Amino acid sequence: MNVAEQRADIRTADGVMDTWMFQPPGAGPWPAVILYMDVIGIRAELNAMAARLAANGYVVALPNLFYRLGELPPVDLATFVAPGPDRDRVLARGKTIDGAKTMSDTAAILEHLRGARTTGRVGAVGYCMGGGYALRAAGTFPDQVAAAASFHGGALATDAPDSPHRLAPTMRGQIYVGVASQDHSFDEAQRERLRAALQEAGTDFEIEVYEGAKHGFAVTGHPVYDAAAAERHWQALLTLFREAL
Repeated sequence: MNVAEQRADIRTADGVMDTWMFQPPGAGPWPAVILYMDVIGIRAELNAMAARLAANGYVVALPNLFYRLGELPPVDLATFVAPGPDRDRVLARGKTIDGAKTMSDTAAILEHLRGARTTGRVGAVGYCMGGGYALRAAGTFPDQVAAAASFHGGALATDAPDSPHRLAPTMRGQIYVGVASQDHSFDEAQRERLRAALQEAGTDFEIEVYEGAKHGFAVTGHPVYDAAAAERHWQALLTLFREAL
């Protein structure tokens, strides 16, 4: 399936956010999906993942959450996985945004999607850093986000006052959390805290552990990319959106 790809400059409270939009062929309308990037940022591999999602019948928005920082140099993935100053510089980018800023940006994306031949039903998916933002979107915009998925998301259920699990009571959509079994950023204690919060809230959810997979396994081009686990993640994601959207 041929997918149309174009850049949209979306005005936010803090400036203009460059966002890549992917659209299936035809007249639509289609459900929409927001894809929240990892801390490495927008790159060809994420664009390809967004295009694959669009090819399954969704308008996909892939926003550059680091637009406030201006143009950033590309990340050498081989350097990123090794401890050192290069990795530290990349990780520092993630600290320049937070849930409040990203949800403000999400409101602008949702407004943009209303004019993009969409059905009004929206899904969210995030990887690593973006996993928490996908869950947060479900809790912040429950009337619009009908499904949210996090894959190897970190810090989903911490003691922080803005931890995503605290929004469980306001989530109305279906939630899927794909967990890398080797992931210090989302350990078993967090997993059980998230599970308890979702259960107490009566949320429709699934938490699934990908045994043997490492943090980053689902993202094409990542040094720890696991082809089998990644394909399994695609099937889970497409099933979620097919059922909810």
